[in-house]
Amino acid sequence: MNIGLDMMGGDFAPLQAVKGAAEFLIDAPADIRLTLIGDETLIKEHLINYPIDTNKYEIVHTSEVIEMNEHPTKALKEKQKSSIAIGFQLLAIDKIDAFISAGNTGAMMVGALFSIKAIEGVLRPGIGAYIPREDGTLGLLVDVGLNADSKPENLNQFAVLGALFSKHILNFKNPKVGLLNLGEEEGKGNMLSKATYTLLKENKQINFIGNLEGRDILLNKADVLVCDGFTGNIVLKLAESIYDISKRRNLDDAYFNRLNFEQYGGVPVLGVSKPVIIGHGISHAMAFKNMIRITHRMIETDLLKKMKDSFIS
Repeated sequence: MNIGLDMMGGDFAPLQAVKGAAEFLIDAPADIRLTLIGDETLIKEHLINYPIDTNKYEIVHTSEVIEMNEHPTKALKEKQKSSIAIGFQLLAIDKIDAFISAGNTGAMMVGALFSIKAIEGVLRPGIGAYIPREDGTLGLLVDVGLNADSKPENLNQFAVLGALFSKHILNFKNPKVGLLNLGEEEGKGNMLSKATYTLLKENKQINFIGNLEGRDILLNKADVLVCDGFTGNIVLKLAESIYDISKRRNLDDAYFNRLNFEQYGGVPVLGVSKPVIIGHGISHAMAFKNMIRITHRMIETDLLKKMKDSFIS
């Protein structure tokens, strides 16, 4: 099992990526090998302080970096020797089994969509995000930003992809799927939510429990919350702001502390044909360590095959 890690992505690259990789490999399974993609000189400088068994990694040197403020498509086209571009090239030819980056999110999405493609039958991939719930469990919200405008068929597929992720990665035997809406009743909502409700209700692949309101998001009512990316991104950023406010006000609360995204690493791109994990630009070592852990779990459970099988007509 070979996991590719973009060492140049994020505000604290490559130091925090090196630290996260080193921490993960301390007690990692023997079959895991990391491919560290980035400036070899800089990576080796940090490996002196955070040594890793040389049998557990290799370095693929890259000479360019896609910065956070660059246009995704233009940057990927012009910077073919960047860590993100090389990462997707390696993933496309099966030199690595998965790719992780905390770099330019747009470039990661463009790379995922055009380098490795969507699973056959998936109309549009989505991004899932973890939602810490009051009872201590994790829910999954999808989509959280890839598709600002969605059709009912897209949300129906997000539900299937999210349910499979929740079952095999978050360990829910029969994940409950809810549609984020402005009322619980079946007839509530706009045209998108009404049409989506009908599709979800008829979908035999999921355990659909109906509509959920905003006040239900942080409660254990559904394991998968489905919405368009516009709504999902607002919810995600609101959750992040609650954590930031709690820190500024010096609140030491067990629940608010769980809104720290670094505990869970990055978010999965659901619906592409190979594992891709996108981290936050301010990721530290803990986030990188947990991104590698989630990716390992996705490969170990053969999640992508299960997703592909679910779309075979």
